[in-house]
Amino acid sequence: LVLKRSEGNMYKVLIADDNKQIVSILSEYCKKNNFTVSAVFDGETALKEIEKNKFDIVLLDVMMPKKDGFSLAEDVKKINKNMPIIFLTAKNLREDILRGYQLGADDYITKPFDTELLLYKIKAILQRSVTVETEEQEYFRFSNIYFDSVLRQLKVHDKEYKLSPKENDLLHLLCVHRNDFMPRELALRKIWKKENYFTARSMDVYIAKLRKLLRDDEGVEIINVHGEGFRLVVKH
Repeated sequence: LVLKRSEGNMYKVLIADDNKQIVSILSEYCKKNNFTVSAVFDGETALKEIEKNKFDIVLLDVMMPKKDGFSLAEDVKKINKNMPIIFLTAKNLREDILRGYQLGADDYITKPFDTELLLYKIKAILQRSVTVETEEQEYFRFSNIYFDSVLRQLKVHDKEYKLSPKENDLLHLLCVHRNDFMPRELALRKIWKKENYFTARSMDVYIAKLRKLLRDDEGVEIINVHGEGFRLVVKH
């Protein structure tokens, strides 16, 4: 999960939460994963930090003193409309979640949360610009696999398969994110064009099909990440 810019500098994250224990745990975890971390405990101080410094992503608690997370997000978007925001909150009411996304949040995570999953989500958000560039890649070769996404052809060792359109699109997305986290919602939006129970179940069926096609290569594995997404792990 080590994150670095192409020039080697570390990404900068701001954590704003009035729960000092959560801030301490998150700060240590982010630092161990090579982030530069700034931490504050109220919304007004968070806004001052954002006005003074350049951050790559901000993690905001919704219920904070002096300025709540929703109001702060509105101010952040006025300063930098492209600033990635993740809400961290104990509030899981549908209207709160919808408001968070309407304000331009990239994710809305309810407490208690898994710190490893949070890091995967942060990484996925920060690497979007890289993903946009690599999505144009059409051919992939790794381990004992060759994949041609134009002709929808997959070769595993000496076995060749013709993929269906959805198998092809899903494998292409996994290859673009290989060894990284691919969020479920990303695949559903890009391939199925909508997110609901039925499209999610459909995607699980196609993931199972791809696992069967790849199982002859022990150097490659599709693994679940906490029910939130997948990783195409290339071991060598």
